[in-house]
Amino acid sequence: MAKPKLTPLTATARTEFGKGAARRIRRAGDVPAVLYGHGTDPQHVTLPGQETFLALRQANVLLEINSEGAKPIMALPKQVQRNVITNFVEHVDLLIVRADEKVSVEVALIITGEAERGSLVNQDLQSLTVLAPAVAIPEEIEVSIEGLVIGDHITVGDLKLPAGVESQQEGDILVVNITQPTVADLETEDEEGAEGEGAEESAEGSEEA
Repeated sequence: MAKPKLTPLTATARTEFGKGAARRIRRAGDVPAVLYGHGTDPQHVTLPGQETFLALRQANVLLEINSEGAKPIMALPKQVQRNVITNFVEHVDLLIVRADEKVSVEVALIITGEAERGSLVNQDLQSLTVLAPAVAIPEEIEVSIEGLVIGDHITVGDLKLPAGVESQQEGDILVVNITQPTVADLETEDEEGAEGEGAEESAEGSEEA
């Protein structure tokens, strides 16, 4: 088995709890977090703010939590609380995982390719809940619509999943539907095009002035 890609974070044990303690941690630029799983008692720790923010930009990132005097722990972020204004990470729940187990995660579905010209591509499902090896969670799952025509559709059961990954959602759930654009769709496209042309003309007029 290939060595899993781990993102290291240094954790320090927390001895103070409650809202006041959490606010002090955040004011210092750090993040309060909790490690749990595999029958262990929850471990309350503090993580470095900037490093944690950067690490969590990747969905389902596999972390290596290092703390003084303890063995490294592999963990996945299961719940991330962010400030709605600054997007600063305010709290993280981390699930302890092992290299030989599978975990339930949500993976983004990304459309690739082009369907029939003039058709409308409706993506009904944005992400898929899967059971995947903890050390080989896919960053995304591609959904190819190349060559599809009006009337075609793709369901969860049609998706090609990476080796070792299995869907936890019903196979008949609709992912993508290729349809004929309605009059309303065409009018919306015309309006958007007109707005774009108007903005260009305004910019040209400003330059001439």
